[in-house]
Amino acid sequence: MSTALTDHHSHFPGLSRIGALLADPGRAAMLWALMDGSARPAGELTLIAGLSPSAASAHLARLTDGGLLALEVRGRHRYFRIASPEIAASIEALASVAEATAPQRTVPRPARTVPVEMRYARTCYDHMAGELAVSVFERMVEHGLLARDGDSLETTSDGAAHFAGWGIDIDSQRSRRRRFACTCPDWSVRRPHLGGALGAALLDSWSTRGWIERSQQPRILRVTPAGRRHFDAFLAR
Repeated sequence: MSTALTDHHSHFPGLSRIGALLADPGRAAMLWALMDGSARPAGELTLIAGLSPSAASAHLARLTDGGLLALEVRGRHRYFRIASPEIAASIEALASVAEATAPQRTVPRPARTVPVEMRYARTCYDHMAGELAVSVFERMVEHGLLARDGDSLETTSDGAAHFAGWGIDIDSQRSRRRRFACTCPDWSVRRPHLGGALGAALLDSWSTRGWIERSQQPRILRVTPAGRRHFDAFLAR
């Protein structure tokens, strides 16, 4: 019996380690603050987590050694960021699970306790999330711009032409060392938005065109009047 259990658990040697890293509220707060794709100094993350400098330093070391954070040294300052898009997607997925399983009577649902602006449009690491992102993604699939197979996505010929109109070189995005396009769970809507290299390229394109702006509030994106006209027209097709 014990041998069978040992053999079973040996297939997932890192699962409990990752779970332990995420279990501490201070470490979770630091990770969540970095979900906008930024690199933040240790002092700022210390304040966000509400920890003493020594405790924060120990937590940051654990997250870095565990592979969830990457360290950048800039002069005398240390900056931390999410180590990879895949880790960011995993954190967003866990947030979606937490929202879906939170007891309604004892824990306020996150989607109802965050600002309306964050629910509508925000960054999810390097791509856009929120109600607008989910609606745009669903319309892309409906119009045949993207073909979906589970959580994997591929552009169609019509999609490649449409994305080229937004200044996106599909072949260039496909050559990046990450997933080209995939679904990403959205904790505020509980339906997926577009992630991967294509999702990041779209946010860059929309920002360059002045349709989306980063606000002074972390993660929240502002849709400009020009952007609202564009997205309204795209969603009404």
